[in-house]
Amino acid sequence: QVQLVESGGGLVQPGESLRLSCAASDNTNYNMKWYRQAPGKERELVARITSTGGFTTYADSVKGRFTIYGDGTKNLVYLQMNNLKLEDTAMYYCNAHRDFWTTGGFWGQGTQVTVSS
Repeated sequence: QVQLVESGGGLVQPGESLRLSCAASDNTNYNMKWYRQAPGKERELVARITSTGGFTTYADSVKGRFTIYGDGTKNLVYLQMNNLKLEDTAMYYCNAHRDFWTTGGFWGQGTQVTVSS
């Protein structure tokens, strides 16, 4: 069982930045992922990182703007979001899963990101 707690969401204007944090009870050997879900839309995988931190992937919509990285010594995973756009507005969820390529595992409660002018 892995417990995940997200933080760092908020209300920002287009072009601004936010950094989301995910604190894990113990994410050793778990791949870490960030998903988001906007009202009326399906959940979307935003970014993921392997348990070793050596490989990452990003959704096309966030490439070049978002960065996922971890701090293994503190069981923390971050999502740095730059140049935020209106369409980035969503609830963001942290996920820990043994498998890098499929959906499943453990979920946090989410943190709201709202981009509005």
